[in-house]
Amino acid sequence: LNSEFRYLVTEARKIPHVREIIDRCNLTVLTEPGQEDLAQFLAENEVKVVASLPCYSAKNVNQQRGKGVFDRSIQALRTLNSLGYGKQQQQHGSSSSSSLTLDLVYNPLGAFLPPPQDALEEKYKEELMQTFGIEFNNLYTITNMPIKRFADFLFRRNELEEYMSLLVNNFNPGTVGGLMCTNTINVSWDGTVYDCDFNQQLALGAGSYVPDGMEGKGLYAKIGGENGKCVSVFDFDSALELLHTEIVVDSHCFGCTAGMGSS
Repeated sequence: LNSEFRYLVTEARKIPHVREIIDRCNLTVLTEPGQEDLAQFLAENEVKVVASLPCYSAKNVNQQRGKGVFDRSIQALRTLNSLGYGKQQQQHGSSSSSSLTLDLVYNPLGAFLPPPQDALEEKYKEELMQTFGIEFNNLYTITNMPIKRFADFLFRRNELEEYMSLLVNNFNPGTVGGLMCTNTINVSWDGTVYDCDFNQQLALGAGSYVPDGMEGKGLYAKIGGENGKCVSVFDFDSALELLHTEIVVDSHCFGCTAGMGSS
């Protein structure tokens, strides 16, 4: 956990026009030594929690994340529920969600696409409630991206080409309008801007690809107008300037556009 995480949250909460703060995390961080009060801190600052839980069974989670991770995840979910996260409130015969949102994220255990999101969310809610008494708001399914450790894993098994073919052959143009790179940016600790968090992992900075005819124009002029140069938050006064830069794409982007999409 970043040592300045709590400072970033409390300072962001002081900004009047900040509508939502999201903590994208692994549930086990809430059980780490010294972080026992982290869930309380998140609740006090009304931080939306989006947490990974790759399955509702201990066997599958421990197989993917390591021994004991599932039990710690369940412990964390119960703590969040006890603070009001993910709870349905009964009011005058109708139910409404708590202001403390708890969303879960599923990704497949192997080189295949996730199942339909709505049906899997229903199954997650049924299993977690019946077995552990746990509630949450929404489930998001995410395709495993062919980058970093997962790409290395597939390469060692000689399955990377087959997986890429699966993603390409299941390209769904209907997913493009909802891609995170079309309405969201990622900012690293040093101010470098990325079109998405996957590009950040691959060090593909925003503005690092200059389309023909755009050299010396807009933000490209500010960063030198050369391929490989990246945009920083110190290069612009408004994020709206990024609307005139080309989104940086590569083969891994098929992971967000395959099947039902995962962005």
